[in-house]
Parts: sequence; structure tokens; C-alpha cells
Amino acid sequence: MQGKLKKLKTARRRRVFRVRKKLKGTKNKPRMSVSKTNKHLFVQLIDDENSQTIGAVGSYSKEFKNERKSKGLAEKLGTKIAEIAKNKKVKELIFDRGRYKYHGLLAILADSVRKAGLKF
Repeated sequence: MQGKLKKLKTARRRRVFRVRKKLKGTKNKPRMSVSKTNKHLFVQLIDDENSQTIGAVGSYSKEFKNERKSKGLAEKLGTKIAEIAKNKKVKELIFDRGRYKYHGLLAILADSVRKAGLKF
């Protein structure tokens, strides 16, 4: 059992680095990183050149605290992160899906960010 879990963790780590090694965020074009758990969804804008988080929003923040992880929540998080980006005068993003496939909640989140006027 121990060996199987180790293999899963290393495969997961490789998948993350394989996707992330091609992506670098700047101040004008930050990396939008998405992470999920069983209960929560979290999105942040990262400037990799200066190693700073420009803005972040998650399903456990005050305004989304009572909502469950769903398609509606993903859409609201997308519009909120787009609003934060527009306040920071960001027009383009680099989408970092991490180890997750681009479908379901991630696709809905990305579409809502695009509808709000950001490009990636």
C-alpha cells in the first residue's frame, strides 16, 4: 500500500510540473492558478517574475462561505477573479490548470473569466 501511494504522489507531482514548466506569469500577464479540493475551489493571480500574488479568491472567503462547490460557484469565482484582475489593470492571463483536466468546473471557471472580458 505504501508503494502505491508513493507512485500516485510522484505521478501527480510530475503532472503538475509538466504543465507548469511552460507557464510564466508577469505583472501585465499573470498566471491564473486553480486548485481544487473535495469541498473548495481556489483561484489566484500570480506574478512569477516578482514572486507575488496579485489577487486571490476562494470558495471559503466570506461572500462564498455558505455555497457548496458547484458549477454556479465556479462561475461566480470566475467573475470575481476577473473583477480583481481588472482593478489591477490586467487584460490578459495565462491559465494554469495544474494537475487537473480542462473540463467541468475548470472549464466553467475559465469561460466565466472570458465572458468578463479577459483573454487567455
